[in-house]
Amino acid sequence: MNLKQELSLLRDRSSAMIDAPSVAIMNRSTDEIRQRIGHRALQPGDVAPNFRLMDAHGASVELDELLKRGPVVLSFYRGQWCPFCNLELRAFQARLSQFAALGAQLVAISPQMPDHSLVTATKNDLTFPVLSDLGLHVARAYGISFDFTDDLRGLYLDRWKTDLVSWNGDGGWSLPVPATFLIGQDARVLFAHVDPDFRERSDPDEVLALLRR
Repeated sequence: MNLKQELSLLRDRSSAMIDAPSVAIMNRSTDEIRQRIGHRALQPGDVAPNFRLMDAHGASVELDELLKRGPVVLSFYRGQWCPFCNLELRAFQARLSQFAALGAQLVAISPQMPDHSLVTATKNDLTFPVLSDLGLHVARAYGISFDFTDDLRGLYLDRWKTDLVSWNGDGGWSLPVPATFLIGQDARVLFAHVDPDFRERSDPDEVLALLRR
C-alpha cells in the first residue's frame, strides 16, 4: 500500500468520527489558509532561505552545509500528535535508501520542542534529521506558516484535547502547512508541494521520480 492509499484510509476513518459542525470549521479554516498561503509559499525556481536548526539529539543542522553534499528534501510536518504526519514521515523513511542512492538527503521540520521531536523520531524509527523550528521562523521564511483562528483553536482543545502550546512552546497556536520541498545544490527549489488540507501529502515516489530525471 502506498502513501496515498494509507492517507485515504485514515481520512475515511477520521471523517467518520467528526460531526458536521466540526467539519464546517475545518473546511472554512482550510479555505482561509489556502487564500493566505497561496501567494506566499516558495515555488519552483525560488531560492530556498538558509537556516540552522537543532535536531532531536541537540546537533546543529544547516541547510547550506547539507547542500554541499547533494540535493535536500525538506518535509515540514505539524507534529507528533498528527497521525497524517506520522504516516508521511514513515513513508519517507521507507524510501530513505532510494533517496541516498540518488545523492539526496531527507530532513523533517516541525515547530515542536526538541523533546517532542525526539519522540517523533523514535516512535517512527526515523534515521534522518528531525529538526525543531521553534517559533516557526523557518516556516515563515518559506511562506507556509499560519495562525489558528479562535474557532479552530477551540475545536482542537475541546474535541481533540490538543493544546499546541504544550507541544510548541512559544510557537503556540501557529503551525506550518504540511509541505515538501526538493532543493537543488544551487539552493533553488526544484519541486514544491504545499497543501493547506493537512490530509493531503506529497508522495515520496513522486519526489524520487523527479530526482531520477
